[in-house]
Amino acid sequence: MGNTIEVLIVEDDMRIAQIHEKFLEQIDGFKTIGMSHTIEEAKIWLDTIKPELILLDIYFADNLGTELIDYIKQKDMDTDIILITAAAEVEIVKKAYASGVIDFLLKPLTLQRFKECLLKYKEKKTILSSTDRLQAEDIKKLWNNLTYAGELEKGSNPKGIDSVTKEKVVTYIQNCDEGITAEKLGKEIGISRTTARRYLEHLMDEKVIFVEHIYGYVGRPERRYFIKK
Repeated sequence: MGNTIEVLIVEDDMRIAQIHEKFLEQIDGFKTIGMSHTIEEAKIWLDTIKPELILLDIYFADNLGTELIDYIKQKDMDTDIILITAAAEVEIVKKAYASGVIDFLLKPLTLQRFKECLLKYKEKKTILSSTDRLQAEDIKKLWNNLTYAGELEKGSNPKGIDSVTKEKVVTYIQNCDEGITAEKLGKEIGISRTTARRYLEHLMDEKVIFVEHIYGYVGRPERRYFIKK
């Protein structure tokens, strides 16, 4: 294994794929070598390049991400997979686990959670490439504390919080360097101010975002919400 881990991003939403690419640029030792927005396109990529790692979503217009997992197994490719998805159905998780997916991140996610997962993966790769015989401590690191278990626990949404809308909210805020108010967020993604506020408060409880009071020239201060880096 070289010093740089080459990554293929397979994600149907181009904006989210670009966010993941930007996240990768902020972590030493990783490089994006390709990006695909359909399963068939991903198969073409895999016939021409050999990524060490695939960041894979589940839901695509042409198929499910599990189809790509099966394809990789059939071709006996030496490629690791981390799922990054809003899908938390038991059958999907069981299929991923049985297929050897090495980690599972639930959307929406922050840079910090993304970074923790990738650095954990990098550490495991380093352990496996550094020796022919492992110590007990190394084996424990390899098999313990997969990210997905914690992510699934965090990912169970309360009543009135939809995973798809929640992902939209997080993705939009990630692109707002100056923060955003509940009113503006509602207008931009097509929900009421009250609904936007509910999602924002939920994301604050999950410590995904934070709020600041911005004082203008006149009137009451604005509550602006920012993504946690």
